[in-house]
Amino acid sequence: MVCAPLPVRSAGGNPMPTVQSISPRHQATPPPGSRAWRIVFLCFGAFAVVVLGIAALTVWNLSRSFESVEKIPDAFPADDAARPPVSTGVAASALNFLLLGSDTRGASSGSIANISGQRSDTIVIVHIPADRQQLSVMSIPRDSWLEIPGYGEAKINAALSYGGVPLAVQTVEGLIGARIDHVAVVDFSGFKALTDALGGVDIDNPVAFDSYHLKGHTFAQGAQHLDGTEALAFARERYAFADGDFQRVRNQQLLISALFTGLTDRSTLTDPVAMNGAIRALQTHIAVDNELSSVDLATLGVELANVRAGDITFFTIPTAGTGTSADGQSIVNLDWAALPGVQDAFWLDNLGGVAPHLQAAG
Repeated sequence: MVCAPLPVRSAGGNPMPTVQSISPRHQATPPPGSRAWRIVFLCFGAFAVVVLGIAALTVWNLSRSFESVEKIPDAFPADDAARPPVSTGVAASALNFLLLGSDTRGASSGSIANISGQRSDTIVIVHIPADRQQLSVMSIPRDSWLEIPGYGEAKINAALSYGGVPLAVQTVEGLIGARIDHVAVVDFSGFKALTDALGGVDIDNPVAFDSYHLKGHTFAQGAQHLDGTEALAFARERYAFADGDFQRVRNQQLLISALFTGLTDRSTLTDPVAMNGAIRALQTHIAVDNELSSVDLATLGVELANVRAGDITFFTIPTAGTGTSADGQSIVNLDWAALPGVQDAFWLDNLGGVAPHLQAAG
């Protein structure tokens, strides 16, 4: 039973008017503009949750996969005084990553990190400037002739064979006059695995050639799509070229650019499955110094979020053609007169002003 409300009487005994309830349809409605903004905020909030969820999942996958990556326990020279001084000022925030590519793992251990006795077939320095707005990637031909600390004159790729990663780092640091902050050794099979994980890569091949490493295959001049097996053969080729390792360097730079394009493609960045696949493809083919953490990588990923392939400048250390060493080896002569300008650029974090003028040519 529903009871009617009793009348409220005033002090004089007269009933007071009853306040009637207002039905929902008589309540004030928000203006149309307010409702529209509410919908926008709800949609934006849902989108933000999705984006943050994808980012968190990607970082979590990166962190989990990174833990299984082989570490190089003593990647840097033991004698700190023998290394170049640390850059100062704004340039101190710049980073130099040394990438050493090898065709084989350690002969005895199967380790990527412990490959003393093996020569580095690819030597690349990735310079990340303090402003994080672009990248400069410098290749060093593996036959470059120079002084290796404690061993005399030899090809630069012998440093890894003589003294492992620490001696390779020390040799490169002496060459560029600046410190290497992080180092990674990459098994060449990583090119193949990462390319396949990205569904292949697109390149614009400047020079047609018949592959030495992929018998019966011809790499035509012009645009083409490479799978992992083709990408590996493309990156390793040098016998087919009149200028040998110089064209090999150019082709490796093309492939690195194509892989970077694939990794930074929006469809990859926003797809946790695709990104996780790319991460997992590399994890068994790479070893990194034990000072590099997943937090470092995640932070760099955020800082370099807007960098694309067009923001990368590829170049080669200044060279003065090829020659023959006193003991009869075919070598690449470094241009020692031009080198100080490159050293200053590394030290002052000004490679962006130097790199465009240097080409991968003999």
